[in-house]
Amino acid sequence: MIRLFAFVVLLLTVAPVAARAQTPSDDPAALKLAVPDFTLIGLPTTLRLPRFGSSFRVTHRFTRPLNDDFSDVLDDFFGIDSGAQIGLEYRFGIIPNGQIGIHRTSNRTIEFFAEYSALRQGHGSPLDVTGLATIEGTNNFHDDKSAGVVSSTSPALGAIVSRTIGEVAAFYVEPIWVNNTNTDPSELVDHNDTFMVGLGARIRFRPSLYLVGEFAPRASGYKPGVNHGSFGIEKRVGGHLFQLNFSNAFGTTMAQIARGGSSENNWSLGFNISRKFF
Repeated sequence: MIRLFAFVVLLLTVAPVAARAQTPSDDPAALKLAVPDFTLIGLPTTLRLPRFGSSFRVTHRFTRPLNDDFSDVLDDFFGIDSGAQIGLEYRFGIIPNGQIGIHRTSNRTIEFFAEYSALRQGHGSPLDVTGLATIEGTNNFHDDKSAGVVSSTSPALGAIVSRTIGEVAAFYVEPIWVNNTNTDPSELVDHNDTFMVGLGARIRFRPSLYLVGEFAPRASGYKPGVNHGSFGIEKRVGGHLFQLNFSNAFGTTMAQIARGGSSENNWSLGFNISRKFF
């Protein structure tokens, strides 16, 4: 009888906790309508990846400026006939609330990244907070700035802070420090790192259609050209997300985003395609 009583008490204690743990709001595999993807356009989001789940993404930035002579732009079909910078990304849920990944661009830059969800909105916190750490290297990590090469390895540390409004919108503030952003040889630089504050939002205006935008002003350090900015429209189809975007820079890694765009503030067409595997 005592054992039966103890079992019933244990069941009544554990069952509600287990039920709460399985609610959609706390299940990383459940669809989050306000946060359908792991990135905005170039900046990351606080979306968690289930343990052993994965995701794949293609980024594509046409290099033809859209703010050139309109007839020339039209002849190039808004830049589609021109060259492009392409990125391939794969991420994997290695531990609960933690994910790692790799992103490689066609200019031979490789970025490794890791994220960990420290706080979740609605679980004792008004915000989602995720820690971010990355390291990237140019020329497949073969460049060495100390040897006078124009670029090399750039580590970054930051936080992704977000607030979702129901199933309609998500807003982001992302303070990120990136080292070794100055492409000049080390003996010539005054500033060799950049502190930027990424700002972003995603608005769901139809059941599967979103408007998305981001801006990454540099608060201190090395900040050439113009601040990275981008906006777009996207469509969610099952586990896929198709995004058409417009950007004033080609960056999709942390150091590339920190370096901003050209001083001419040229805008170009691009797209992202992502696919979840969980």
